[in-house]
Amino acid sequence: MSRLKTPSRRPLLWIGLALLGVLALAAWINLPVVGHLFGRSSERVAALPAAAPFRAGQRVLMLSPHPDDETLCCGGMLQQAQAAGAQVYVAWMTAGDGFEFDAALTERTLRPGPENMRALGNTRAAETQRAAAALGIPGDRTFMLGYPDGGLFRLFTTNFSSPYTAPRTRADAVYVRGALTPGAPFTGEALEADLRRVLDRVKPDIVLAPAPQDFHTDHHTLSYIALQLMAERRQADRLRFWVIHGGLEWPVPKGIHETLPLTEPPLADRLPWTRVDLTPEQRARKLEAVRAYRTQTEIEARFMEAFVRANELLSPQPLPESGSGQAASAGE
Repeated sequence: MSRLKTPSRRPLLWIGLALLGVLALAAWINLPVVGHLFGRSSERVAALPAAAPFRAGQRVLMLSPHPDDETLCCGGMLQQAQAAGAQVYVAWMTAGDGFEFDAALTERTLRPGPENMRALGNTRAAETQRAAAALGIPGDRTFMLGYPDGGLFRLFTTNFSSPYTAPRTRADAVYVRGALTPGAPFTGEALEADLRRVLDRVKPDIVLAPAPQDFHTDHHTLSYIALQLMAERRQADRLRFWVIHGGLEWPVPKGIHETLPLTEPPLADRLPWTRVDLTPEQRARKLEAVRAYRTQTEIEARFMEAFVRANELLSPQPLPESGSGQAASAGE
């Protein structure tokens, strides 16, 4: 009779190692002390040059791919611009109507359909006004364009002239209440026409736009469009760049740690970043604006709150220093 074989312990060993790895990653992401030790040091952030201050009379235009991006990246500096006497305007490209899990929660349905996704878009569009008010931005200085969430790259490329049908809302034209151009087709031509209308109306001295390195497709697509339109006007040097989706789990740690620095995003750490230091009052109002986006904070509050830090980051160039000459030539 053959001897019984004892079960191999190797699978248990690998499972244990995998669990340890998951726990270590969770600690690095979520524990302030560990995240700070493994993140970029506060000394490095403090060594960054201060961003040029805003001035009275300037007109500042924030280009936001989705509701909440303007607050996460720049909620503090938008307050500073207004305190300095500048006029601040915000234009949202989409109403953020592409997140099915979000619609499932807000619409209380397990299987959100197109009507639920459109309701989410209108709800998020309304949230922009509460967030803008928290930052002191008047409603008449805001623009909701209402193009498809997750579809800007398609508009920029294959659907520049022919309407794109958004897969979740099933819309092929702007439907959001209060939009700049109701019924505008979901095409790149229409989006660019709306952006030109905004630029003509605002006549901005400074345009805040996502950097090309931002991982989200809507974000880097908007960056390309902004670079193109501002270069057409010979005003590419008026662009300033920010990042939201900057690398795996960035920024760390998650949650509210407003005295910690916001470090350079790994996907864009070679950009010539400048630092915008925030006062406690500015951080408090930024957090209020973050929480105005209730549809989002119900799902990803800790990610959003992680942007309420001691500073914000802004780059005067879309490319690293070695390519700055090329970038500058676009506005010549």
